[in-house]
Amino acid sequence: MYRNKKIVVVMPAFNAALTLPKTYQEILEQGIVDQIILVDDRSRDETVAVAKTLPGVEVHVHEVNKGYGGNQKTCYRLALEAGADIVVMIHPDYQYTPKLIPAMVSIIANGLHPCVLGSRILGGYALKGGMPLWKYISNRVLTLSENLLLGAKLSEYHTGYRAFSREILEKLELAGNSDDFVFDNQMLAQILWHGFTIAEVSCPTKYFPEASSINFRRSLQYGVGCLWTGLRFRLARMGLWQCPLFPAKPLVTASNPR
Repeated sequence: MYRNKKIVVVMPAFNAALTLPKTYQEILEQGIVDQIILVDDRSRDETVAVAKTLPGVEVHVHEVNKGYGGNQKTCYRLALEAGADIVVMIHPDYQYTPKLIPAMVSIIANGLHPCVLGSRILGGYALKGGMPLWKYISNRVLTLSENLLLGAKLSEYHTGYRAFSREILEKLELAGNSDDFVFDNQMLAQILWHGFTIAEVSCPTKYFPEASSINFRRSLQYGVGCLWTGLRFRLARMGLWQCPLFPAKPLVTASNPR
């Protein structure tokens, strides 16, 4: 608990058996997490078996692989059903440090911002942590394009470390979003569409063989999806096209201080 708010950590898992114990232990060390929910998307390794040995972890297993976005949909639904006031989503591959959970939670719990991202770009941690140069360049180009299309000032849109208030998760229509990786981008665009603000904290990151990553082809597909999301947002904001992602004009224009 933090300021009488229930804190739930969700982990969308896929082939994370080797890194899950370290992630779990560091989550516990923060001392404010009330519940941990892991959703396995039909891993091919021992992720489920390992997760079931970790005290206090609520394990859910998809009957079929639903994709990264589909996994998150299950994570957020279960967190809300569990009575979460603040939900922190972190990958169990130990690429992001759980040590930032208290900082991210405090920003939301104190009413400063309802969404917080752990940014690999702020502080210059991406390349220092081993992010491939082509991924870094792609990240910067995509982020610039999305800031222009969405009217925001985020340092990146592609982090797998996020915290949300209950209000945001109840407001967004996530079911209609993609089940693939572009879900992440669609969700942030929807948050901005509804006028919520987004904060960022500088997050060290690590790239190593066990950390999850998508190949060049999937990255290219993801990039095109991000730009398409941004274009639809811009057209909807201009009143030229309405779509399920952005069904009605927002009442206010979001600003996004870092």
